[in-house]
Parts: sequence; structure tokens; C-alpha cells
Amino acid sequence: MSHSPVEQRDAWRALAEHADDMGQRHLRELFAEHQGRFADFSRQAAGLTLDLSKQRWDERTLALLLQLARDAGVPDAIQGLLAGERLNLSENRPALHTALRLPADARLEVEGEDLVASVHATLDRMAAMVERFHAGQWRGATGKPIRDVVNLGVGGSDLGPLMVTHALADHRLEGVHRIDVHFASTMDGSQLADYLTRLNPETTLFVLSSKSFTTIDTLTNARTARDWLKARLLGGDRQEGVDEALVMRQHFIGVSASPDKMREWGIADEHQLEFWEWVGGRYSLWGAIGLPVALVVGMANFRELLAGAHDMDRHFSEAELGDNLPVLLALAGIWNVNFLDIRAHSILPYDGRLEYFAAYLEQLEMESNGKSVNHDGEPVDYSTCPVLWGQLGPNAQHAFYQLLHQGTQSVECDFIAPRVRYDDVADPATRDHLMSQHRLTLANCFAQSRALMLGDAALEDEGPRPGHKRYAGNQPSSTLLLDRLTPRTLGALVALYEHKVFVQATIWDINPFDQWGVELGKTLAGETRRILEHQAGLEGMDASTRGLIEAVWEAESRESS
Repeated sequence: MSHSPVEQRDAWRALAEHADDMGQRHLRELFAEHQGRFADFSRQAAGLTLDLSKQRWDERTLALLLQLARDAGVPDAIQGLLAGERLNLSENRPALHTALRLPADARLEVEGEDLVASVHATLDRMAAMVERFHAGQWRGATGKPIRDVVNLGVGGSDLGPLMVTHALADHRLEGVHRIDVHFASTMDGSQLADYLTRLNPETTLFVLSSKSFTTIDTLTNARTARDWLKARLLGGDRQEGVDEALVMRQHFIGVSASPDKMREWGIADEHQLEFWEWVGGRYSLWGAIGLPVALVVGMANFRELLAGAHDMDRHFSEAELGDNLPVLLALAGIWNVNFLDIRAHSILPYDGRLEYFAAYLEQLEMESNGKSVNHDGEPVDYSTCPVLWGQLGPNAQHAFYQLLHQGTQSVECDFIAPRVRYDDVADPATRDHLMSQHRLTLANCFAQSRALMLGDAALEDEGPRPGHKRYAGNQPSSTLLLDRLTPRTLGALVALYEHKVFVQATIWDINPFDQWGVELGKTLAGETRRILEHQAGLEGMDASTRGLIEAVWEAESRESS
């Protein structure tokens, strides 16, 4: 690529010089000098309010960051992403997760094919399946309606559906045949084994979700599930007319970009749902991978989730950079990582329904932008993705907030909460109690970000305090308020972070749509597994791995003797 390296651009150099001054300034000074910070550094779109006033920046910082984004080609990159240009250079394909949430009357032609028609054909196929389940008409091999669905997937085939089904638990569809959805991802079988002790094989169906349909974690669990069904349904007291073909047909659905591999495994063609090579796994919850979500909340709510994401897509495409939520959130991260040397980022939702949101973002951000070479394959000499982690804020207050308030390194925090909750509870007394609990939660959310910002200055003057009771403050944070947590605002929230990741990748000149770092461990695991099982081939192993393998062999030998 012909452009100059990002760190050699004028805006980058100006930001580095500017950071020498801003890095010495405290947030309490910035707020004291500028009473209108909230108005100037907050924006609204798609049912979300983003407050960036507690970032350690000022108007000049933002102006320079916006110039950096323009110099890096962010406006053209946004349009290229949405138009289906081949932005995933290492795999030579587009990244078109945004096409999965286009409305049915839209048109997106990519390389001569209108993608909207095929996307909605899959959604319609999915809707027909969901309707069968909710009507009690999807029956197992013995004729009983399916009641439990276990999603077998890992990574993007697990984290997205798991996060959304929990986040939208209040929107479970009523008045239909109830389907309980479960998730098993671990290759050691511990999650699946627990389900198999509790579920009825006659009324249990498994969804095999794997883009490649070669993921060993998922296929290992799938084989265990298949053997469990066969043993229980095809045993000596099997029901007349029940055979292996019927079990495979009625108890498995496949979701993959590899229909041939699904068919080879035994998934009936009519029980396959397709997604495409141009959708990355961690960006795939918007299509057939979202089947577990639709089984819980219904297709109407699932389509609302897509509509909320599309709202954010339109905002991302149409808003000026200075009013563009994904761009602004991305630039705050660039400023912290590359100019203030803050390389840790914590995600802190103050709503129990968002329990799995931090885990979802860990994959979205670190698998996308945990890269160290640019698009030309050259090593970069600047930081890219920070280490990102988090959990529910009220719980984290009793876990790692000690480090945030009094540790030795700065951490950027994202506080996330709905403005309103529980106002629709029917019983007045219960409603009042629950709304009071929500206000308590919001009070903690706002107080924690204020304490991280101001430190000691947030306290009334109590005179001198010992060192262990001092708080430095000056920890930057963003606060995201949802109008309320609904399928539509959740869709917008997830799309906001997807686009934030893309903007940062564009500025860093890295590819957010591949994950080659994942492959090495898989390759070595296959080799190591063969050595463990055949008790031969240790010669090429390093001393540590050899010692660990021998320790396992020794333990197995004692058990068998």
C-alpha cells in the first residue's frame, strides 16, 4: 500500500506533542476550566447516549484525532466496508456482517450478486424453523415436542448468542411452546456432561454451530451428543419406528458456511442454515448463528435486534466524524493507547442482563485488533489493541475496583447502563422497590466513574489522610446509557462496538477480520494430542512440554495399574 505509515503523519506527530502537555493535566482541572464538558463531549444516536467528557482530552485533542482519522482514510473506509469492498486482505474477501441486518427492501450488489435476497432467504428459513418449535410441532424421534435446545459452538458461534439471550431475557416470547436454550462450548465436555444428566433425550435437540464445520471443540461435543442420543433412543427398549436416520433428522440442526461438511456429518439438508465466508465468526450473531436467540425471544424481536444494528450502521455511514459515535469511541481508545500509554480497558455493565457482554467484547476487540503487523505484513512499532476485560460493575466493585482506584497503572473504563428499568412492572409496590434498586445501581455507576475521575477531590475535605486512604483519580472513562435495554438498543450497542473496532483498525493499518494467531495453537494441539494418546514422539518436544506430558503418562499409568 502506498500511504505513509500512520506514526509519520502530521496529525500523529501533533498528537504526540500535544500529549506531552495533556498527559500532565488532571481531569478535575479540565472540568473546573470547562463547565460545559458534558454538552460538548456527549452525543446521542440509535437510542444510546455516549458521554466522553471523562476522557483525558480537550477540544484540541479531539480536533487532532479527527484529523488523524481523515488522514487515515476513515470516511472512505466506512463506505468501503458497507459497500462490500475486499477489506479482509489476508483472506481476499469482504467483511459484510452489516449486510445481515439490511432490511428486505434494500439492495446491496457485491461482485454481481444481490446479497440481500440470500440473507433474507436464510432469515425466512430460520423463521419457519422457529415457528415450528414455538407451535410444539418440532418433534423428536419418539414424537414428543422438543423442549430443550443445546447450542454446540465456540468463540463467535457461542459468545454472541449466549450474550444476547441473557441480555434479552425480559423479552422471552410468551404464549408459545416454551423452548429452553443451553450453551456448551468447552472441549473438555464439562458443560455438556452436566446437561446430559438433566435433559430428556426424547425432547432435546442440538444445534451445531461452526462456520468451517471443522472446529474440534464443537465436533467433539457433537459426537458425544450423537452417541448419547443413539444410546438412549436406539437401545434395547427403543420405540417402534425409531431408527438412526430419524434420530439424526429430528435432533440436529446445523449452522455453517460448509453445507457439504454438514451433510457428511449427517445433518439433513432441510435442517441446515447457511452463513457465508464473508461473515467473520465473531460478527455472525446477526444471521443463522442467532437461531438460539430467536428461539428464546421470537423472530419479531430478533428482527428488532437487526433493526437496531442497522440504525447504528446508518448513523456510522451518514453522521459527520465529529458526531459519529463509533468514530468518537474509537478515537478515545486511540488517544489512551497510543498517546497516554494506557493499555488496559475494562468493560463494566451496570445491568445484570449484560452479564456476558464483557466476554463478548473480549473476543470482538482482541481477536480483531490483537495484531502486530500492518496490511503490508510489516511489523508495527506502535501499540494496537489494549488488554480488555470486565464483568458486571456492581460485582467488580467488590473484586478488582481496588486496582482501578489505587493501583499503579491507568485503566480506561466503559460504564454501561440503561436509563430506565422496571417501570413496566404491574404490581405498584414491587415496581417501586425494583425501580429503587435500579436507581441504586445507577448511583453506583455514576459515583464510580466520578471517583475514578476526581480521586480525593470527590470527598468533602476531611483534613490530611494517610497514604492508604488517598485516591489519585484521573482514570479516564466513557459512559454509555441505553434509553432502555431492548432488542433494538442492544443491536445498536453491539454494532457500535463493531464499528469502533473497525475505525481503530483503519487508523492502525491492521486487518480486524482475520485471526491467524489462533491457528498456531490449534496446529500444535493436534500434534501434542497424538503424542499424548500414542505415548510416542516426545523427541521433538521442549523440556517443559516433555515434562508435562510425562507427568500425565505417569498419572495414567498409576490409575490403570
